[in-house]
Amino acid sequence: MAQRVVVTLYDDIDGSEAAETVAFGLDGKSYEIDLNQTNAEKLRKVLAPYLDAARKQSKSGKVYRHTAVTPDPAAVRAWARSHQLDVPPRGRIPKKVYEAFEAAN
Repeated sequence: MAQRVVVTLYDDIDGSEAAETVAFGLDGKSYEIDLNQTNAEKLRKVLAPYLDAARKQSKSGKVYRHTAVTPDPAAVRAWARSHQLDVPPRGRIPKKVYEAFEAAN
């Protein structure tokens, strides 16, 4: 015997049959609401000025922070060698060398 399950969504505002589920976010929280066509249009109309002025969040949800700009490593190495500081020819430059370079420039 075959069965057919029918799921009917109802508008969360007025209880009528819903046309769609609208997803949105606010204050770091995600929400979904089932709305009929009229209420979905009302929600979009109310939010439109805010959405137009807003920035879109990156898809990863990560917050990117600006990092400090460091001097060119080749310039730091050349400066360090000219001041008889021990600096490796490749790899990470010690923090004390960067600090001395920054203090001198």
